[in-house]
Amino acid sequence: MLAKLNHIEDYACRFLLGVFVVLLFVQVVMRVTLGIGMAWIEELARYAFIWFVFLGAAHAAHLGAHNRLQTHIKMMPKRIANTLLLLVDLIWVGFCLVLAWKSLDLIGLLLEFPYDSPALGWSLAYVYFVFPIAFVLMAFRVLQVQYLKLVKGIEPGDVEQQEVSKITDGDSNATGDSASTKAKG
Repeated sequence: MLAKLNHIEDYACRFLLGVFVVLLFVQVVMRVTLGIGMAWIEELARYAFIWFVFLGAAHAAHLGAHNRLQTHIKMMPKRIANTLLLLVDLIWVGFCLVLAWKSLDLIGLLLEFPYDSPALGWSLAYVYFVFPIAFVLMAFRVLQVQYLKLVKGIEPGDVEQQEVSKITDGDSNATGDSASTKAKG
């Protein structure tokens, strides 16, 4: 089930980024060649980008790819470092869940007092559903990474270093297909 969620997350981010890029390209070409722009293209591109950013943040949490100051953590004994990271991640999970809860309040208000987007005429309540989805998913992913690290003993790995190795060494294992990544689910 987690593998399916990983694929859905990954392909949704790819699709949304592709839609965003194509729409902006079309808008630029139309403005340069025809001297016109279409408001619905800009609006749809904006919504695709917003959904991409928030779902991408949840996907980055799954990969353990959010930026952290690691220098001081690496200097600590492993037990203390893991305890500190667990505490920080629990605060992060709490923050995500509060934002998800508050975004549901906002969506409730938008359902009660509808507000449609100017160009597409979409209810913003449906556009804003990305917030509870992404924040709950991000909280789950943060807990998943902590579970894998503390219970299963699987370290998330350094995503940036894997990408650098893939470019410099041409290493096929640096693509994230390593055993530790597969074990993450």
